[in-house]
Amino acid sequence: MQSWRRKSLWLALLASWLLGLLGIFPLLRLAVPTRPRAGAPQGWPRWLDAELLQSFSQPGGLPEDAPQPPQAPRGGSCDRGACFDASKCKRAGFKVFMDPAAGPVSETQHKILASIEGSRYHTVRPTEACLRLLSLDAPAGRCSLLPPEWNGGQNHLVLRLHPASCSWTFQLGQAMVAEASPTVDTFRPGFDVALPLLPETHPFRGGAPGQLQQHSPHPGVALLALAEERGGWRTAGANSSACPWDGHCEQNHGPEQTHPGASLPNAIFCLIPGPDALHFLQALQAGCIPVLLSPHWQLPFSEVIDWTKAAIVADERLPLQVLAALQEMPPTRVLALRQQTQFLWDTYFSSVEKVIHTTLEIIQDRILGVSARPSLLWNRPPGALLALPTFSTSPSDFPFYHLQQGSRPAGRFSALIWVGAPGQPPLKLIQAVAGSQHCAQILVLWSNDKPLPPRWPETVVPLIVIEGHRKVSDRFLPYSAVSTDAILSLDAHSSLSTSEVDFAFGVWQSFPERMVGFLTWSHFWDEAQGGWGYTAERVNEFSMVLTSAAFYHRYYHTLFTHSLPKALRSLADDAPTCVDVLMNFLVASVTKLPPIKVPYGKGHQEARPLLVPGGLGSEPAPQPADQDCINQMAAGFGHMPLVSSRLRLDPVLFKDPVSVLRKKYRSLEKP
Repeated sequence: MQSWRRKSLWLALLASWLLGLLGIFPLLRLAVPTRPRAGAPQGWPRWLDAELLQSFSQPGGLPEDAPQPPQAPRGGSCDRGACFDASKCKRAGFKVFMDPAAGPVSETQHKILASIEGSRYHTVRPTEACLRLLSLDAPAGRCSLLPPEWNGGQNHLVLRLHPASCSWTFQLGQAMVAEASPTVDTFRPGFDVALPLLPETHPFRGGAPGQLQQHSPHPGVALLALAEERGGWRTAGANSSACPWDGHCEQNHGPEQTHPGASLPNAIFCLIPGPDALHFLQALQAGCIPVLLSPHWQLPFSEVIDWTKAAIVADERLPLQVLAALQEMPPTRVLALRQQTQFLWDTYFSSVEKVIHTTLEIIQDRILGVSARPSLLWNRPPGALLALPTFSTSPSDFPFYHLQQGSRPAGRFSALIWVGAPGQPPLKLIQAVAGSQHCAQILVLWSNDKPLPPRWPETVVPLIVIEGHRKVSDRFLPYSAVSTDAILSLDAHSSLSTSEVDFAFGVWQSFPERMVGFLTWSHFWDEAQGGWGYTAERVNEFSMVLTSAAFYHRYYHTLFTHSLPKALRSLADDAPTCVDVLMNFLVASVTKLPPIKVPYGKGHQEARPLLVPGGLGSEPAPQPADQDCINQMAAGFGHMPLVSSRLRLDPVLFKDPVSVLRKKYRSLEKP
């Protein structure tokens, strides 16, 4: 009898154990996701069991399945191979022609047209266009008609930034669609482009910076913010088991605050209900991690942006599990997510111009196919808009990724000497630079009206003479003769010693993304004039280095030529000192960092007379006519990118009271 009871007890325990194992097995499957498939396109994270809690774990471990076809696609089964003629892009490259509006141009259409006209994509000839753009962002009742050269929509992009604007009343055919927050059912992955839902007042250029510093909660206090239909945010403490988005929760809600007038949330996690896409950009700008509760729309630019590093997808039917997961997220992961929201906002979403350019870059990458930029260039600073595929698609060729990859630039540089003013050839400068052990070649850019000298000095490194076009901006053209990553930019009137060149190059190798120079300028805000100014006065603070003697990466020549608007380059040619300002603007806007100053011998300055603007000797003071160029450039960039610094890097034992035999760069201290 006792034996039968023992057997019954064991059978009951075994049955209970099996039932419990089967019941908890789906949750175990969620806790141990499989590895992502190699080469799978970026998109929404799709878990093994979609019925249970979705993505709210660490972004680095989110599995991604291949995108599934939409349920009701527009235009049939179009893809870029069947509905796009890439042969039109081979003649003149990736050029975009915007079809003229049939009626009055709206404010949004004007912003779109201005962002394209000032870019490298624009063409005024429809015959050489690779892509034709049709904007539907017109006022109600004034919708654009079908363009005359529609051709079934082939190589056309129908653009609609605001859902309240016109909708198409014609057959899309083979046209691509770029619209704000498209539904998952109608979106065609790999063909259409999902845009962010922009407010009507979104800035055209520049845009407001991220607000992470201003809107961070007190350290150690975790907050939740729920997007409300009326446009505000409702916040509640995350340390309790409250359900801030569910009014039927029985738990204590804790202290809550409603901010109907606040545009940005002051929280760590922002809970955004499924149909709400309007609050998504507000969360990104505020550095608030978006927690998307069963979203019904496609994330913007999800084809190239890895949203698992900046956002969280959760099931709105499991609020307690979501709260528990957010509470247990490690602080390091929270910080990484918040930093990524700031990078994505500033790089792709802060202005209409960036949204339009990102859309065009995605389409260009599709055309390039295997030559497209890898995911790293899209999801790491400075972003794909500043990593031009015409230069390279390998991260190691750019100056921004050496630290992340644990690499270091090659130990050679090319000296580029610009001869723009009449005078004797820079023979002494050539000999000093050629004496550097790191010099690979010297290029002399002859940009004045005098004939070339018949003879040049003999050097141990190759000497190449290039005839310029008599413009100051010639020195920043991407010359194919440059064979190294590092460029030492010099003027014919520059005066440097070999030790100064060697030390400055060693500093640049540690900071290859920044400019390293000898003479500096600083910018300031002039309250009396109500604008920006800059000065060459010797102060402890600086924000620019003169390109008459500076090291930088050769990629900035490509950016200067192909990324900057033509109007800014023309402005630099008209005012001699503006070219220095423009180059510093460009590098600072890319790196968000100041340049680096290295010591420069006083003997060179005392022995030299005053030089023409742009020369290196006594620092050239900006002329009154040139002062306004900094304001025009700030308007062209949409903001002031320059960053001030008080740092100067000196050699070890520099000016220390020790024997000169212990110093490597002894000539730097000679009177």
